[in-house]
Amino acid sequence: MTNPIATEWNENAGSHTKIAYAGLALRDIVSKELDPYFQISYNDYLSQVEDFLGNQSILTLPEIILLEVDEQGECFDLIERLKGNPLFSGLIIVLLSLSNDKSLKLDAMRLKVHDFYIYPFSISDLRERLNFLVKFKLIKPRLLEISKEVDIKYSMPAGKRFMDLFISGLMILFLSPIMLAVVIAIKLGSKGPVIYKSKRVGTGYKIFDFYKFRSMRTDADKMLVELSTQNQYANEDGGTKAAFVKIKDDPRVTKLGKFLRNSSLDELPQLFNILLGDMSLVGNRPLPVYEAEMLTSNEWSMRFLGPAGLTGLWQITKRGKADMSERERKKLDNFYAQNYSFWLDWKILIRTVPAVFQKEKV
Repeated sequence: MTNPIATEWNENAGSHTKIAYAGLALRDIVSKELDPYFQISYNDYLSQVEDFLGNQSILTLPEIILLEVDEQGECFDLIERLKGNPLFSGLIIVLLSLSNDKSLKLDAMRLKVHDFYIYPFSISDLRERLNFLVKFKLIKPRLLEISKEVDIKYSMPAGKRFMDLFISGLMILFLSPIMLAVVIAIKLGSKGPVIYKSKRVGTGYKIFDFYKFRSMRTDADKMLVELSTQNQYANEDGGTKAAFVKIKDDPRVTKLGKFLRNSSLDELPQLFNILLGDMSLVGNRPLPVYEAEMLTSNEWSMRFLGPAGLTGLWQITKRGKADMSERERKKLDNFYAQNYSFWLDWKILIRTVPAVFQKEKV
């Protein structure tokens, strides 16, 4: 047998991570790849893994529960019991499914399992994901806290910060009548707050409040879970996981919201994010927390080592083209994080103006 090639996550986790596995359908496929990296206790049935866990002490509990989804859905009952037990509530739970039934994924999301894989999937990706989840748990239980422990700090160049303050200040001054008109239109058009505020992950995994003019219904976040199982970018390997969620003809968007989005007027409140120093005019788009957690590999975490921005490379490169893949977006983010400069920023800013008026199809 050849020696396995380990990523940094694998090297850090080593073979000390314990997994309790339940299922027969995918066992042979999974064990071939995972056995060299983890200590796995295999169980044929869900009842066996529950008995196995019941016989463990707090010192011998596995870090990960890896379950195959059964046709009867008993795995979800087991997960509810585990989450109701304080001894098991901190376990990492990952589900593997042979079925692409969206209701199964909805049940998994409702129970807040750590991940859900639909076969066929890349076993090496699963291995890296498991190692990350363990490392993530050991560092800090929440992404809001891990941002305080990032080893590499981004320092905003003085020239870039001056440009951000100068341009964003001028834009707020000259666009204030338009922003006031948008505020009045939103108030008259639908009930709810004018500004939509969400947690976003920016430079160095820093979490901040991200501002936009509200373009959706007030219950938009609740609808996302169901809609994302029906319409979202698929990975190039045919999987169902994606970091950048886009829903075509999104029913959550109001009529006024469609106009605000097409004209990019909904983005204007981010000028205040720039003044506060959360973002720059040019950089990689800050991601929602649930999307940032998907970018866990060494290859893609690089995007967070550059500045977060209002506009960036992928917005001007293929905005309005439906053939831009998720991988292409992340490559452009990585490129900018490694190569951003004063002149590159100006090129992007100049090209952003015509890009804003292109019809977005993605």
